[in-house]
Amino acid sequence: MPKRQASRPRPSREPATDRRRTSPGLLDQRSLETGTAPLPTVRLRSVKRHPFLYRKLIDRVEGNAGPGDLVAVYTPQSELLGYGLYNPRAEIQVRMLQFGDRLPGREFWQQKLDAAVGLRRDMLQLDRATDTYRLIHAEADGFPGLVIDRYGDVLSAEVFSLGAYQRINALLELLAPLVGTAHTLIQVPAQSHGQEGFLADPSQSPELPAHVVVQEFGTRFQVNFKSGHKTGFFCDQRDNRRRLAEFCPGKSVLDLCCYTGGFAIQAQRLGQAADVTAVDLDEEAIAVARANARLNDCRPQFVHADAFGYMRDMIQNGRQYDVVVLDPPKLIRNRREFDAGQRKYFDMNRLALQLVRPGGLLLSCSCSGLLSADEFLRTIGSAAREAGPPLSGLPGRHGGRTVQILDRTGAGPDHPIAMNCPETEYLKADWLRVTD
Repeated sequence: MPKRQASRPRPSREPATDRRRTSPGLLDQRSLETGTAPLPTVRLRSVKRHPFLYRKLIDRVEGNAGPGDLVAVYTPQSELLGYGLYNPRAEIQVRMLQFGDRLPGREFWQQKLDAAVGLRRDMLQLDRATDTYRLIHAEADGFPGLVIDRYGDVLSAEVFSLGAYQRINALLELLAPLVGTAHTLIQVPAQSHGQEGFLADPSQSPELPAHVVVQEFGTRFQVNFKSGHKTGFFCDQRDNRRRLAEFCPGKSVLDLCCYTGGFAIQAQRLGQAADVTAVDLDEEAIAVARANARLNDCRPQFVHADAFGYMRDMIQNGRQYDVVVLDPPKLIRNRREFDAGQRKYFDMNRLALQLVRPGGLLLSCSCSGLLSADEFLRTIGSAAREAGPPLSGLPGRHGGRTVQILDRTGAGPDHPIAMNCPETEYLKADWLRVTD
């Protein structure tokens, strides 16, 4: 989420009624049943066991395959590879549901949902710690183009593919009884217009509340459903927030790009930090952060400011902190933004490293999936080499700061990673001790 700002950007306000590429019937909801008619077939030029089959891999389509249809996928040797959802409007023309000969009908979907819920509630036992977590993590749970988060008694779905959108109502009807939720919210990101060829207005259950209060590790947070933001809360950092608190007793903490205050509030409530400053450019997010602090009887200092400007001011003032958190929004949304986004990560980390006291901690995060974990760490390393004052007699050279890598983590285990789809790993969190 490009960051010249210090806050996660709001979804595009482009009206969904501008459906230049959305034809009549395209958004109609479908049953999960397969029916009795023969399925259209997609024949590939080459075999790839990845849930994304791009246009260039497809040799031909046989039968009357329409946008969102279930199709059978065959190898060049005419062997059945599996089944997927077809969209001729997209570069990812087939999103695979199943490798093998099992036909994805209603029972198939039900079992997929049962497995996803079982991971969170039985294996991970998340209900002991929180009432907000990811229930469906797209391809990693076998639901291409679909993310569903639980916020208390609300299921919040974000739909990235046409095939998933056409089945979302049926899927939510099966999922809600499994977890005991009462309300639903469905949103389609603006980029789906260009990537999948459709637009859709947000939809919700009739009694969806404007907000709910959820908790993680006993700390309460307000989640908003009717603001310009996605939800105002990101559960992927849950475990990292708790772990950061362990470094905070009696310490000074700076939370940059604090959004609605997750790290800042946990640093004070769980971590018993001596003082906490939290910075974000989004005035609406800061207002929610202050409300979250009141919910927990915490008093961080919230600052409505651009993170770049604030860091430069603090450096000029000679201010440093024991613990610094840098969790910017997504700076690289597509490959065209890669170079500029990587430069922003470099610039932000170069400034943030200068604000850490010797012996202190920097937790630096990236949620840009296109930036690999190794590339992100190399970017921070380059930033560390230029984070010190200029070297006397060496124009353009800096003394830098010495950094130890304590750990490298990511999203919580309710955001699993599919081994055949590395794109499902997106969040990087590098724990860095600045030694001098």
